[in-house]
Amino acid sequence: MAAARRFDRAAAAPAALLLLSFGGLAAAGVEDQAEQFFRSGHTNNWAVLVCTSRFWFNYRHVANTLSVYRSVKRLGIPDSHIVLMLADDMACNPRNPKPATVFSHKNMELNVYGDDVEVDYRSYEVTVENFLRVLTGRIPPSTPRSKRLLSDDRSNILIYMTGHGGNGFLKFQDSEEITNIELADAFEQMWQKRRYNELLFIIDTCQGASMYERFYSPNIMALASSQVGEDSLSHQPDPAIGVHLMDRYTFYVLEFLEEINPDSQTNMNDLFQVCPKSLCVSTPGHRTDLFQRDPKNVLITDFFGSVRKVEITTETISLQRDSGIMESSHEEGQRDEELMEPLKYAEQLPVAQIIHQKPKLKDWHPPGGFILGLWALIIMVFFKTYGIKHMKFIF
Repeated sequence: MAAARRFDRAAAAPAALLLLSFGGLAAAGVEDQAEQFFRSGHTNNWAVLVCTSRFWFNYRHVANTLSVYRSVKRLGIPDSHIVLMLADDMACNPRNPKPATVFSHKNMELNVYGDDVEVDYRSYEVTVENFLRVLTGRIPPSTPRSKRLLSDDRSNILIYMTGHGGNGFLKFQDSEEITNIELADAFEQMWQKRRYNELLFIIDTCQGASMYERFYSPNIMALASSQVGEDSLSHQPDPAIGVHLMDRYTFYVLEFLEEINPDSQTNMNDLFQVCPKSLCVSTPGHRTDLFQRDPKNVLITDFFGSVRKVEITTETISLQRDSGIMESSHEEGQRDEELMEPLKYAEQLPVAQIIHQKPKLKDWHPPGGFILGLWALIIMVFFKTYGIKHMKFIF
C-alpha cells in the first residue's frame, strides 16, 4: 500500500511540472499574442501630402498628390488628420477641358479631385517655411486647426512629397528649395518634441534617394522613386489636355493601394516591390536602418490607414466601483464648477434681443438723378412758355 502511494507521488510530480510548463507556455503565448496585437504602438494616424510645383505642364504632380490623398481617405484617415498642400489649382485652370476635375488615368477614367477635397495650403501658401512650420509645430497661434499637424508621440505620420528636385534638394514653385539637411533637422525636431511614433517618408522626384541620405532620427522609414543621378519619369500622356497625367512611381503605388483594404495584412516589403526598374525605368530606393521594426511586420495600414486596435469578446467583464474614489472625484468636480467662470461673448446682444429688435428706419435721400431731372423739367417748361429770347433774364 505504501509502495503504491510512493508511486502515485512520484508520478504526480512530473505531471505537475508538465502542467506548470504548459501553463507557462500558454501565458507566454498570450503575452506574445498581446504584443503582436499592439505591435505598432500607435493610436492615431496623420498624413502630410505636398505638391511643390506650379503651372499647367506640372499637372502630373497635382494628380500624384491627390491620388495619395484619395487612397488614405478611403483607408480611413479623415480630413481632420490630413494636411494637403497644393501649389497650383489644376481643377480650375482655364486650360482644363473639364473644370473641377483632375484625372490620373487615360480616357478620364479616375477623377482624383472628387467633390470633397479639402486643400489646407494652396498657391503661394505652399512654401518651405510653411512646410517646416507644419512639421515642427512652430506656427502662429492664429493658424486654424485645419492647417496644423496636431500629432503626438503615439502618431504614425505619412509624409508624401512630389515635384522637381535634384541631388539633395526639392524645389518649391521654382522660386526656392528645401535641402535634405533642412528636412533631416525638421524630423529631428519632431522626434525631440515627441510629435511622432513612426514616420514614413515617400518622395517622387528626380534623384529622390538623395533626400533621405541625411536622415538621422529614429523610427523613420523612407522611400524614393529614383536613385542619385537618375530622373523620375512621367507616365500616361493625354492628348486631350496636352500633358502627362502622373509620374510612373506614384502611378504604380496608386494601383497597389487600390487593392488594399482596412483589414489587409499586406506589409511594407510588398510596397518596396511595387515599381521595379522594368516599369519605372528609374530605380526606386528605400531606407529602413533607422526603423526599429522589421518592415515585414509593418502593415501598410499602419501608415496609409487609420485602423483602431479592437478585439471583440463575448465574455462579460464586471467593473467594481471604488466609493472613496467616486466621492473624491465628485467633490473635485463640484469645486472645479464653483471656480470656473461662465463664458461670455464680448459686446454682443443676447439672441432674444437680436431677434425681436425693430429694424432701424432709413433716412430718405432723393435719388442721384432726381435734382438733375427736376432742373431739366423746369428749363423745358420755361422754353415752352417764354421762348429762348427770355434766356438772358435767367443768366
